[in-house]
Amino acid sequence: MIPAENIRDWRGRHVVDPDEAKIGDLEAVYVDTLGDEPVFVTVKVSSLFGKSRLVFAPLSGAVVTPDHLKIAFGRELVREAPSIDTDGELLAEDEPGVFAHYGLDYRTGSLGERRLARR
Repeated sequence: MIPAENIRDWRGRHVVDPDEAKIGDLEAVYVDTLGDEPVFVTVKVSSLFGKSRLVFAPLSGAVVTPDHLKIAFGRELVREAPSIDTDGELLAEDEPGVFAHYGLDYRTGSLGERRLARR
């Protein structure tokens, strides 16, 4: 996995899919509260009407290159992922949907605490 302190340095860099098609720009890193490891990033994407939003993309299988962050999921899947406004935040009740979109298991902490935290 990519160390959190390193991936945060890539804010604003391009995020691409396995075919190196640009998805958007890296906005923030979300860590798993169960292990404090980076597990998701938000990617700033724009719609046809120029409105930007932040979509969630998993870091599983991601590779940092000199030019961009290459994630293991296709551009369209990521662009269709759950999103928040550029000044919004991920609500606790929306976390399971982020994991489900990518077919990932979701479980809260032993006391029911949130799974993702923005760093």
